[in-house]
Parts: sequence; C-alpha cells; structure tokens
Amino acid sequence: MPDTDDDGLTVGQVSSRLGVTVRALHHWDGIGLARPSLRTAAGYRRYTAGDLERLHRIVVYRELGLGLDRIRAVLDDSAADVPAALRAQRAQVTERIEHLRRLGAGLDRMIEAHERGLLLTAEEQAAIFGPRWNPDWPAEARRRYGDTPQWLQYAERSAERGPREWQAVADAVAAFERSLGEAMDAGVAPGSPEADHLAERHREVFAAYFPLTRRMQVCLGRGFESDPGFAAHYDGIRPGLAAWFRLVVDASARAHGIDPDTATWE
Repeated sequence: MPDTDDDGLTVGQVSSRLGVTVRALHHWDGIGLARPSLRTAAGYRRYTAGDLERLHRIVVYRELGLGLDRIRAVLDDSAADVPAALRAQRAQVTERIEHLRRLGAGLDRMIEAHERGLLLTAEEQAAIFGPRWNPDWPAEARRRYGDTPQWLQYAERSAERGPREWQAVADAVAAFERSLGEAMDAGVAPGSPEADHLAERHREVFAAYFPLTRRMQVCLGRGFESDPGFAAHYDGIRPGLAAWFRLVVDASARAHGIDPDTATWE
C-alpha cells in the first residue's frame, strides 16, 4: 500500500486507491469499523497509512464474503480464530456454489423444455408411451404451439419430470382411455351423469399437460374426431370412439352454458 502524505489522504483519494465507494467509507466510519485518524480544521476526514492498511484488510475480507460484524471481530479481537472464521465462510461459499449449481441445472432443463417439450430420449418415449408413439411429435407440437401460453405451461411441467413422472402421466391417460372404451361399450349416453363424469375426468387427466378449460376441451373434442392421427388413436381403442367422445364433451359443455358450435380456444 503506497505511503500517504503527512496530512493524510482524502476520502476521495482513498476511494480511488481501494476501489470502494465514498458512501462505503462514510458508512464504515459511522459504525466505527474504519475511522480516519485525522481531521482537518474544517472537519474533513484524512486517512493515514495505518488507516489504509486497516481499510485494505476490510476490502480483502469483504471480497471473501465476510460480513462487517465478522470483519470487526477478525480485526479487533485478539483472541479471534481467523482460520476458523475463514473456514466457516468457506463452508457457506461451498453451500452457495452448490445451490447455484442446482439452480443452473434447473435453468438448463427449463430452457431445454421450452425448446423441446419432452425431455426424454426416443427410447424412453417408446418405452413409456408405447410402440405407436412417434418421437417427432413433440417437435411438431413445438412448431405448431410454441408461441402459446399452453406450450409454456406444458414446458414448465415437463422440466420437472423424468421417466418415472411421465410414466405416471401415461398410466393415468391409459386408464382414462380404457374407461372411455368401457363406457361406450356399456352404452353410456352423452349428457348422462356418467358421461359428464368422464368429461370432468378428462380435464383432470389432461391437466398434467396444461390447464384445460371447458371451451378448450370442446376444441380438443373436435380435433379428436377430425384430425386423422387423433381419430386413428381413439378409434383404435374402440371403433367410433373419437366421434362418441366428442358428443360427450359437447353435451357436458352445453350443461355448463357453453355452445360447442361457437366455442373457441380460451
């Protein structure tokens, strides 16, 4: 540390030499952590070489993350165990580093989920969703719906899921679809309490992807019947299931004051 003039250094000069703000120097003076040894006749602070040495140590310990109270103890308590204080600080830093590492990993997964949707390998997708699953479907969904709020909601859920969680989702969907086929076989009529229960259950199961309003459910019902891929999937469970399920959804919507013929995705 360079020597000071006999009259000491001003606050501004110390600030420049140490790379700390004038405000910080005033604060440390105010709390008695680093008071200048000299004052001019007009009351201006002047720092001596000894003051600068103390300030330099404060800056070093601050850069290591020690709080001002701990720094005071290190500098003023002759019985202070400095290595122990530094080890404790090192432990806290290590903990923060690990926290930031986990945060970074979580951000990476969230970014990837927004870009890809499904964070599973092609092999994992086939094992979970079955041999008819096309691993290109998530990318296609991203192209078609990537700018919608529902895609963002789906991505946020996907970022938190691994194979086990997606298996639970797939199992719930499969169980629901079996219930649809059984209800159709049993002659459950659209608009009946049993059919309305199925419509509600569909919204609950689908919430694994994103919240589904009744109007959005109507739009999905149309897609189940008109989209060749969806229709083939449902009709593969039971012939005519796609059309029947649309009738179930439409009847449930009417019971809640929604005209399925004019319902939009909202």
